[in-house]
Amino acid sequence: MNDSTDDMLSVEKIGQARDSIVNELRKTIVGMEGVIDEMMISIFAEGHVLLVGVPGLAKTLLVSTLAKTLSLGFKRIQFTPDLMPSDITGTELLQEDPETHQRKFKFLEGPVFTNLLLADEINRTPPKTQAALLEAMQEKRITSGGIDYELAKPFFVLATQNPIEQEGTYPLPEAQLDRFLFNVVVKYPSRSEEIEMMESVTNPSQPEINKVLTGEEILEFQQLIKRIPVARHIFEYAATLVRATRPEESDAPEFVKKNMAWGAGPRASLNLINAGKARAALRGRCHVAIEDIQELCLPVLRHRIVPNFAARSDGLTPDRLIEMLLNEIPADEKLYQDQSA
Repeated sequence: MNDSTDDMLSVEKIGQARDSIVNELRKTIVGMEGVIDEMMISIFAEGHVLLVGVPGLAKTLLVSTLAKTLSLGFKRIQFTPDLMPSDITGTELLQEDPETHQRKFKFLEGPVFTNLLLADEINRTPPKTQAALLEAMQEKRITSGGIDYELAKPFFVLATQNPIEQEGTYPLPEAQLDRFLFNVVVKYPSRSEEIEMMESVTNPSQPEINKVLTGEEILEFQQLIKRIPVARHIFEYAATLVRATRPEESDAPEFVKKNMAWGAGPRASLNLINAGKARAALRGRCHVAIEDIQELCLPVLRHRIVPNFAARSDGLTPDRLIEMLLNEIPADEKLYQDQSA
């Protein structure tokens, strides 16, 4: 059996694992299909997620339940204005050896030393503390006393941000938002979902969550997803979409030049492809389709583009501008295949 056949069988296993994970989450989580899908894509694409939604939408419950199904260590940090960087990364304590009475520093690990870290209301803490977490997200290690400490593998940060009550908050700058693979909007449940939620939560019997994958299996699947091939026309389509968000580009659509202050950078192109690979694998496919790129445009681009004052005055949100872009840019595979020929 050759490597490609092995990879095809492994991709089938990823699709089966996805179905099992969703079934376990459904024991406690009502609705949120899109949110669950995007969170799983981010995990297998080795990315971090920013969850934006009002309080009470079960964001914390979703993350903690997901950690259980994936057999991952889970910790939660409640971000507050007085939180210090060492409260996240860890600190050095001066201790005395009881036998030699010699004093030496010992590093006490912070909550970032886990697999799945929930950073609750990340915009509530000052930039210095935000930067400490974002550095750990990017480097997958922290430095203390001149010594590097590697973080656990796999390692993911799911940060939440409250879109209301902006007084006294510290919004993440665009350069730091760019570190997140996805910006996922958690919306209110439908009427039927809200009623089902009430019935579930008020039920005295609590369901048992079964483990579906281990950390080692997740790491293996991440490597498999990296090997999924991407056709040249998919690269062409992703590049066309991202470059079209930049108002200074000569071939950008007129509505972009009129309404966009700042477009997405190259990291958006990379993330579209990596996330597209993960989405394809989670659906049991060994190739990336244009549909994968289209479906991921909103979570990948909404925090990487900046509408100008005129657009905001007209009520044009990043999501609306991205939807207009998807309608403007042709998605004909043959067109991009001809360009790459």
